[in-house]
Amino acid sequence: MKNPNDSFLRGRLRSVKFALRGMWLLITTEDSIKAQLFFAIIATILGFCFHISSTEWMIQFLSIGLVLVAEALNTAVEKISDFVHSDYHKKIGFIKDIAAGSPSFAAIISLIIAGIIYVPKILLIL
Repeated sequence: MKNPNDSFLRGRLRSVKFALRGMWLLITTEDSIKAQLFFAIIATILGFCFHISSTEWMIQFLSIGLVLVAEALNTAVEKISDFVHSDYHKKIGFIKDIAAGSPSFAAIISLIIAGIIYVPKILLIL
């Protein structure tokens, strides 16, 4: 919550603190984020092994960020939905299913990007 007595800089620092806390909560409590971070680490290791270009690094990290953001937003929608209506409800289920679709789209696009980056490099080795 915004404190009206905070200066601009103090308010920004508080925002960063809340953002880092949110990231930590996601990493420590959400299995989907843990799984995506595992794949991000694997992709990063592969990037070093295959000496990908600066452009490929940028695209790879944007792809990783896309997946993590989609997972985080999906988690937020699920938590809000459970808070609003803790029992099963058809409309809440529909909302949660749609929210779960966004990280799926992001993951599919990330796999396509990984294929574009790494398949030609693997074919050169074979």
